[in-house]
Formats: sequence, structure tokens, C-alpha cells
Amino acid sequence: MELYQELLAHILSKQDIQVTFSNFTIDANELVGQTCYKLLCRIRDIVRDDSLSDPECFGQIEAIVSEFESLGCGCGTRHDFG
Repeated sequence: MELYQELLAHILSKQDIQVTFSNFTIDANELVGQTCYKLLCRIRDIVRDDSLSDPECFGQIEAIVSEFESLGCGCGTRHDFG
């Protein structure tokens, strides 16, 4: 549920908000679902890149972490070697 909340908060933070109670039609599941699908496609493309050697796999993992962070989702500190 934490990932869901991070994604939703990030998506909504980029939206212009107009509060009207009579036409409130935001569907949080649809917003998060669309974003998750796009994220999975980008991760799949990173992992599918067979042109990388084994040492470059570290770069693949870092690219995946960067994709999560670009959506406002933290991945912890294990990947932060800098």
C-alpha cells in the first residue's frame, strides 16, 4: 500500500486542482494503474537490453531505481553507493 500512496501523491502533486464537490470524478485506481503500466514498460525495456555486459547490469538496476524515484517512490538506501 505504501507504493500505491507514493505513486498517487506524486501524480496528484503535478495536477492542477480545482475543488468542486458536485463533479468530483477522480479515479485514483485508474491514475495509479496507468502510471504503473508505464513504469513496468520502462523497467521491461531496461531489463531486455541484451547489449549490456554483466558489469553493466549494475547500471540496469540503477536505471530501474531511477525510474521508481522519478515517480516519487523511494527504493531505500541499499542502492545508494555515492
